[in-house]
Amino acid sequence: MVVNWLKKQALENPHKLFLNELSFQEVDRRVTDLAGRIYPFVKAEDRVALYAHNSVDMALFFLALQALQIEVFMMNTRLTPEERAKKLKTLNIRVAFSDDDTFIPLGRVLAGDYDGQARCREEDAPEKIAVIMDTSATSGDYKSVPLRRKQFAAHVQASRQVLGVREEDNWLLVLPLYHIGGLAILMRSLYNGTRVTLMGKFDEEQILKGIEEGSLTMLSLVPTLLMRIVNRIRRHHLRVVLVSGEFIPKSLVETCLEKGIPIYKSYGMTETTSQCTTFCVAENPGKLDSVGLPLPGVTLRIVNPDGSGIGEVLVQSPLVMDGYLGQEPAGGFINTQDMGYVDEEGYLYILDRRKDILISGGENIYPQEIEQVLYAHPEISECAIVGMKDEKWGQVPVLFVVSSLEDEEIMDYLARKLARYKLPRKIVHLRWLPRNATGKILKKDLAELAYAD
Repeated sequence: MVVNWLKKQALENPHKLFLNELSFQEVDRRVTDLAGRIYPFVKAEDRVALYAHNSVDMALFFLALQALQIEVFMMNTRLTPEERAKKLKTLNIRVAFSDDDTFIPLGRVLAGDYDGQARCREEDAPEKIAVIMDTSATSGDYKSVPLRRKQFAAHVQASRQVLGVREEDNWLLVLPLYHIGGLAILMRSLYNGTRVTLMGKFDEEQILKGIEEGSLTMLSLVPTLLMRIVNRIRRHHLRVVLVSGEFIPKSLVETCLEKGIPIYKSYGMTETTSQCTTFCVAENPGKLDSVGLPLPGVTLRIVNPDGSGIGEVLVQSPLVMDGYLGQEPAGGFINTQDMGYVDEEGYLYILDRRKDILISGGENIYPQEIEQVLYAHPEISECAIVGMKDEKWGQVPVLFVVSSLEDEEIMDYLARKLARYKLPRKIVHLRWLPRNATGKILKKDLAELAYAD
């Protein structure tokens, strides 16, 4: 799949920029050369690990390993040594590459000799695993998701139908490549023959410069990253700003609409090979609270609904994984573990993760509802609601907040907008909220703090 697309683009658009300042032709040449240098390390392996931060070299390594038809486990750079060792043992991986001395250094491979025995080949094997990625694990243990060639092919085709493609498209790639949100940008751009600007970290000044000069036309960010720059964008030529990955504050969407920023709300996960629903909010502002319509080929189902139609969200599509590694095949629909509903026009609304919903005195409390109200206050920059056990009510909400407001001011504000049973029984002020590499708030860490005095 990768080789076919890369060869095709190198022949049809040889001098067009693809990866930062590298053209499709140059990327094709480097991937072929790198595959030969990698081959001596992997010739006896079916699966290897790649442990590195975003860089052009990392992207080239990934493409070269794909050309060699090696399954690649994209390892989270935040794992501890013990976690890394456990993952490698569980996945039966003997060879791993890294951008430091943790494993085989990328630099050592780059400096090695070319092995002429290596052959970049692309067989028609849609069922072959291309990548293994861990779920975000904001709660509980990591699960390994094997994504096959057929799922990437289905994803890029469906996404293209919704987002379209233009000659001048240039995606900002700042999300980690070991996260599906980052890797999907690389794969979509390769398939579409468009450019990627890959950054090793979220550099606000460089990103704003690219936006205002017009070189960056497409962004894919989690809300916390977009919130850092949205008020500083003065002019732009942005075509798509895809926002997903966690709770999206309504105030952020409204700011984008006011500034003429083309925000697309989106919903997806590793298990669905990135986005599976999306829509341009400006084209249908009446659906602002939604996360969009299903992509072509995606079917949604709501099961075990309550009286309001809110239930568990299930997804079926060619872009959905076959099943977790080492477990039984999912077989048709997969349960996203999210709670939501679909309106009469087919738009999906996500209310919360099933595990995050609180049941207090028999009433369901959706943390996102409370968080949405809080984010509308200008003096609250970050917040999260988690549950704490309570002998009388079963569970009660606890608020973690980054704000200069006093507790009484926060409670007075919430009391005017929410039913009494939804009000937090405890407020904890922090300088920042713990997040994973993609910006998602780690509620499992906050839950542990909820019981501290």
